[in-house]
Amino acid sequence: MIGLKKHFLRSLLVFSAMLIALVGCSSSPAPKEKATEQTRTIQHAMGTTKVPAEPKRVVVLTNEGLEAALALGVKPVGAVESFTAKPFYKHLLAETKGVKTVGNEHEPNLETIASLKPDLIIGNKMRQEKVYSQLNAIAPTVFAEELRGDWKVNFDLYAKALNKEAEGKKVLADYEKKVQEVKQNAGDLLQQKVSVIRFMAGKTRIYQQQSFTGVLLKDVGFARTELGQKDDFAMEISKEQIPQGDGDIIFYFTYDEGDKKGDAQEQEITNDPLWKNLTAVKNNRAFKVDDVIWNTAGGVKAAMIMLDQLNGIVNQIKQAK
Repeated sequence: MIGLKKHFLRSLLVFSAMLIALVGCSSSPAPKEKATEQTRTIQHAMGTTKVPAEPKRVVVLTNEGLEAALALGVKPVGAVESFTAKPFYKHLLAETKGVKTVGNEHEPNLETIASLKPDLIIGNKMRQEKVYSQLNAIAPTVFAEELRGDWKVNFDLYAKALNKEAEGKKVLADYEKKVQEVKQNAGDLLQQKVSVIRFMAGKTRIYQQQSFTGVLLKDVGFARTELGQKDDFAMEISKEQIPQGDGDIIFYFTYDEGDKKGDAQEQEITNDPLWKNLTAVKNNRAFKVDDVIWNTAGGVKAAMIMLDQLNGIVNQIKQAK
């Protein structure tokens, strides 16, 4: 009887040990708390926003913003298409392979943007203020204030949002170096008064200091005509006011959406006796330049190309003397 009790107790102890071991094996350790993702706070046109310290999936909603991202070494997963070229401007095609288009600057496609699962959206208050809250619900969204005026202000904001400030300083230093090269090459030509004219569908404009072209010409140091030096974006003129667009040098470009209306405006004005009688035209110093590079693209990459083209025109004028 005693033997049976001992056997029973021994079996009970073995069973208990096995049960404890089984419970121990089936219980998994408490999951480690997920590390909080590092963020940075960015102040921008719509307030302040916490953005990822190292954004990986960026969507850009302006053409100049796309140029900035690419110059900073960031290839977005999505970007708005260009205005007069699809999907992107020619000078950006090599760097934008695989980038998904997400509508245009005026009407970004929210559904497409959401499908890309971005962790940062970069846009512009002037273009997309009405949909800011919807964009911010998709991912942290940072807006520049406007597109007119000094593009370098926007570039600095983008560099901060992308955590690429060191790279940004190098890009702007390269820009400034090229500016100084053009300035040195131009020499006395900087004293020539420059007028900038743009033809659009049914419109003719004189572009001023707060335009993309105006900023670059100011950086290089070119003198401007009375209307051109005004601290504004542009003014529209009629055909009869064409003489007000005269200068020692004229740069003109044409915005055409493929319907030939911009081209028709250019032909109408440049074939008019008022145009042909302008001082710059009679002296062969009226130069047609690329609208995309000199105005519409509006970003740092276009700025660098424009400086090269401006330098080429400077050489052309000097050789013609």
